[in-house]
Amino acid sequence: MAIPYPHFNPVTSEKPAMEVFSPSPVVLTQDELKRIAAYKAVEMVESGMVVGLGTGSTAKHAVDRIAELLNKGKLKKIIGIPTSTKTHEQALSLGIPLSDLDSHPVLDIAIDGADEVDPNLNLVKGRGGSLLREKMVEGVCKKFVVIVDESKLVKYIGGSGLAMPVEIVPFCWKFTAKRLQELFEYAGCVAKLRTFASANEMENGGLPSVTDNGNYVVDLYFTRDIGDLKAASDAILRLAGVVEHGMFLDMATTVIVAGDRGVTIKNKISNV
Repeated sequence: MAIPYPHFNPVTSEKPAMEVFSPSPVVLTQDELKRIAAYKAVEMVESGMVVGLGTGSTAKHAVDRIAELLNKGKLKKIIGIPTSTKTHEQALSLGIPLSDLDSHPVLDIAIDGADEVDPNLNLVKGRGGSLLREKMVEGVCKKFVVIVDESKLVKYIGGSGLAMPVEIVPFCWKFTAKRLQELFEYAGCVAKLRTFASANEMENGGLPSVTDNGNYVVDLYFTRDIGDLKAASDAILRLAGVVEHGMFLDMATTVIVAGDRGVTIKNKISNV
């Protein structure tokens, strides 16, 4: 859905991040908002950095922009660590030098999208199916910059009514899905196996959607707040058969939001 948005050039604008722009007749689509947020995030990338390359429609714009700046010579000696096979293929096709966590166990920065962002900058990620690799890469970066349009902002995790994914092993997946649903029965949880059809917005069932790691994804849908996120995380991970979940808690250092009034940067408040 298109939303009114002030004129903003993601390539040349040097406006302060917290500035609110006055309205104008310009109307941008959701994808254009994603690109604006992505370009703003790439301004934080400096030559010589090891960069985590996220997965999804928003992160794709960031990868494209990094490649563009490399080709123009405005960025040099960048090494990318992709979070999925799809991003690996995209970055290779654009000529971005790549490596992995074995060679670079600490990253300077990672840029990725999110499916939900709560007021404390906790995230839901992984509706694209890459949550495990995303969490491995983004969990070891000095800065984790999240790029979203304002539709991703929620009052609480699960508040969008959309999926909170859990990656599980294929063995007895129905058993694991049932245990996950029972775990959050108090929040009106419904657990559904992600199929190839649902992952690609097709109708009529389909084969299970398989992650890059050869696993299945169970999507959890909540009708109420699940409460203590740390307790929920621990409970999920204690279940045998669970590989990882899509809650990224206390990981984002910066969230860049593109919305109908401009671009806003939200920074994590340090407890130190």
